[in-house]
Amino acid sequence: MQWLKRGLVFHTSRHAPAGTTRAMVPTPLLIDDKTIRVFLTICDADNVGRPYFVDVDASDPTKIIGTSPGPLMDVGNQGTFDERGIVCAQVLSDTDGTLLMYYSGFARSQTVRYQIFMGLARSFDNGKTFERVQEKPILGATDAETMFRCAPFVIAEDDKFRMWYTAGSTWDIVNGKEVPRYSLKYLESTDGINWGDEGISCMSFNEDEHGIGRPWIVKTTEGKYQLYYSIRRISVAAYRLGYAESCDGRQWARMDQQVGLDVSPASFDSDSISYTALISVRDKTYCFYNGNAFGREGFAVAELIAP
Repeated sequence: MQWLKRGLVFHTSRHAPAGTTRAMVPTPLLIDDKTIRVFLTICDADNVGRPYFVDVDASDPTKIIGTSPGPLMDVGNQGTFDERGIVCAQVLSDTDGTLLMYYSGFARSQTVRYQIFMGLARSFDNGKTFERVQEKPILGATDAETMFRCAPFVIAEDDKFRMWYTAGSTWDIVNGKEVPRYSLKYLESTDGINWGDEGISCMSFNEDEHGIGRPWIVKTTEGKYQLYYSIRRISVAAYRLGYAESCDGRQWARMDQQVGLDVSPASFDSDSISYTALISVRDKTYCFYNGNAFGREGFAVAELIAP
């Protein structure tokens, strides 16, 4: 693939509330023929994330045409699974026209830096506000996946819901820092709320990796599944991008060298590139993503020039 980087769209220094530390995990949804609504997580000075949106022009996604006046929902009450932050992972339209937001909820832990489990919220006003479907996580801790069950991508297909998500149970020490170890798994559900206790493993680590996350699936007209994901590499202590293909969504052939998006010298994405999310509009395909420090300077967009 060949991409043309169009640059930062949302600048934390210009567009975000005072004290913002990062604007991360851009998540696009076409809400009408002129508007891409990019849901994102803005982290405050305490590094607690809340979901917002940025509307961009569908014909030129570098142009911001609107923003949410504040967070779309707040963190959970003390002691809940999402009390320390909400990271929007995916927003999709339900059959009744409401929007479903699958999100990652951060919670404190006495023994490790944090735990992350999955929540679900619903919007009845086209994404301007969200309310929780339930207070507890839809994917909480299990014996098989004790620390992380989060960052989902969900497709409604063949009378069922299919989910690819991040799961893990351990932490490693990399370059003197405690970091989570996680990879991709797969689950199915009949209602999009109730899922199994342990997913099917989708991908194994290469030697230089300790994290594979933020899956984003594109299904082609020929029925092939294309998977974009973020890889935490040990050697650079930062994210790079990966790409894989599958005929069934379960068994994946890694083709990381084909993804075509990498870091750029002396830029906002000089050290790290991550959290890709694709959308096709008017015969063009765009990829929203973050750069250094998980979106410290904002989020950017690239345009697909050659598949």
